[in-house]
Amino acid sequence: MMRKSITLYGLTFSLPMLIWQLLFFLAPLVFLIALSFWTVRNFRMEPDFDTVNWVRMLGRGVFWDAYLRTFALAASAAVITSVLAFPCSYAMAFKLGEAARRWAIFLMVIPFFTSYLVRVYSWQIFLSDNGIFNALFRMIGIGPFGMLNTVFGTMIGYLTLSFPLVVLLQLFSLIFIDKTLIEAAHNLRCGRLRTVFEVIIPAAKVGLVIAALFCFILTFGDFVSPLYLGGGDPPTLSILITDTTKSGQQWPRAAVIALTMIATLLAVAFAAIGYAYKERGR
Repeated sequence: MMRKSITLYGLTFSLPMLIWQLLFFLAPLVFLIALSFWTVRNFRMEPDFDTVNWVRMLGRGVFWDAYLRTFALAASAAVITSVLAFPCSYAMAFKLGEAARRWAIFLMVIPFFTSYLVRVYSWQIFLSDNGIFNALFRMIGIGPFGMLNTVFGTMIGYLTLSFPLVVLLQLFSLIFIDKTLIEAAHNLRCGRLRTVFEVIIPAAKVGLVIAALFCFILTFGDFVSPLYLGGGDPPTLSILITDTTKSGQQWPRAAVIALTMIATLLAVAFAAIGYAYKERGR
C-alpha cells in the first residue's frame, strides 16, 4: 500500500484553510473558554480562574428550561422543514427538466439576496392580530388567530431561514441517485410511494440527514425569529445570552451559555454524521 506523503506543494495550498480555522474558530473558542472562568467585580471583568460562572449557570433552572426549549424548537424545525422540503426537492429532481430545474434553483437562491432580519420583519405584518392573514380570515368569517409572539410564529421564522437551503441540499443529494435503482424497483412492480420510502430515501440518506443537520444548526443558534416572531418570552439560549450580558455585564456567564451551545451542536453533528454514514462504513 502506498503511503501518502506531505509535500510542500500540498501544504502550501492547505495553509489558507488552516489559517482561517485558527483565526476565526480555534482562537475565538480558546478565548471564549478562558473568558468563562473570569469574574465580574463592580461591573468590570477581571482575568481569573474560577468555576463560579459554570456552577451558577448550570445550577439555574431558567438555563435548563431555555436549553430544553431551544433544543426542542430546533429539532422540531429540522423535522418539519425536512418533511415540507422533500416534496419540493423530489419534484425538482425527478419531475423537472434541466432548464426548469435551473430556474427552480435560482428561485430558491433569491431569498438569500435579502436580509433575514428584513424577511422576519415582513412576517410581522402578516402574522399580527391586525395583519394580512387575520384580515383574510375575517373576510371568510373566522378568526382572528394569535400567530405573532407564539411558537407558530417562531417556526415560520425558522422555515424562512432554513427552507431554501434544505431544499437545495436535498436536491443535490437526490439528483445523484442511480436511476437504475428506481427503474429496477418499478420493474419489480414496486409502487411509487414504496419506491420513495424503500429506494430513494435510503439512497439519499446522507444528503437528507446533512440537510436536517444544517437546519438544526441554523435554528438552534437563531436569535431573530424567537425574539421578533416568538416574543422572546420564555427565552431561548440565544436570547438568554443577550439578557445575561445586559445583567451586570456578565460576559463570562454568557460565555458559559455559548460554550454549552457549541458543545451541543458538535455532539449533534457527530451523531448525525455517524448515523448518515453508518451503513457505508460496513
